[in-house]
Amino acid sequence: MNHPIILFDGVCNFCNASVNFVIKRDKNRIFRYAALQSAAGQRLLEKYNLSCGVNDTFILVEGKNIYQKSTASLRVLKSLPFLWKLMLSLFLIPTSLRDLIYNFIAGNRYKWFGKRAECMIPTPEVRNLFLK
Repeated sequence: MNHPIILFDGVCNFCNASVNFVIKRDKNRIFRYAALQSAAGQRLLEKYNLSCGVNDTFILVEGKNIYQKSTASLRVLKSLPFLWKLMLSLFLIPTSLRDLIYNFIAGNRYKWFGKRAECMIPTPEVRNLFLK
């Protein structure tokens, strides 16, 4: 399978909203998805030697390349329609500063946006985009 894979915190409301945002705009169905807490997410974390306890980061797997945090987010935007590509100018900001802001938001996401008791269940229309 040659689709980039987005790994996300499946119980985080903000993370789920972000995934739904991408699904809505990804008209060519480029991406596949897996919650970090799912069996597929855990297998991918293990395969790429990432901490299986990590749930506070957004991860993009593109082939053999792994991107995390703000870089992963910006690389996803790169594949969305033109308007969202304008956000790529954020690549001009050093990764350390981008990730500092990312970590602040990630550290407060449950407090600000809440969380679910369990991972989201994809709708039948997009279920095939989620790894099992």
